[in-house]
Amino acid sequence: MRSEDLPTVRALDLFAAMSEESFDILMQGAFLQWFPPQVTLIEEGGGADFLHVVVEGAVEMVARGNDRETTMAIMEPVSTFILAAVLRDAVYLMTARTLERSRILMIPAESVRDAMDRDPAFMRAIVWELSGAFRGAVKALKSQKLRTGVERLSNWLLVQHDEQGAAGTVRLAFDKRTLAALLGMTPENLSRAFGTLRAYGVDVNGREVVLNQLDDLRRLAKPDPLMDDGRV
Repeated sequence: MRSEDLPTVRALDLFAAMSEESFDILMQGAFLQWFPPQVTLIEEGGGADFLHVVVEGAVEMVARGNDRETTMAIMEPVSTFILAAVLRDAVYLMTARTLERSRILMIPAESVRDAMDRDPAFMRAIVWELSGAFRGAVKALKSQKLRTGVERLSNWLLVQHDEQGAAGTVRLAFDKRTLAALLGMTPENLSRAFGTLRAYGVDVNGREVVLNQLDDLRRLAKPDPLMDDGRV
């Protein structure tokens, strides 16, 4: 890794509290690299050779089985994947591919495990990262099981609206087929759900979604911080 990249990496939450010595050792075999869109970074079933950290861009986590493929999550800065496989020295349970031009930090898995044993602050940061990932997975599962497709789409739009500046529009960072898979829907069901939301002021123009009646949309969605809010 170039020396000029080290302050950027050092500032990430996962590494900020660890000792200088542990950080320097951890970074000796690390890479910080740009990847173009649609590059497969890891393969489902492959060995966990590196811990990956999304520093810029977006990465799609994909699962396959029974001749089907679905989107499990979209990883945005700053987040790791797949930390559990690295710590357990196990195989990856998902494939990861870039959705857009992305800057990815790659740290050898063995170095991560050694640093965790050596540095208590890094161990605490890893536990925090894993607990956040677990709670996020539980929330996604609750939303999948307790909401209709229209409700899932409505809440997703409201979360994106707030994260993108609450200006009354949502810009889709990926295509609608990917969004459908992320929300556990078929593309046809997603199209019907957007059709239903027209009565609640939702207008779709390509990848721009305009939310004209936010209060009506919130009444339909019934946002729940135990499913939608990352702080709980």
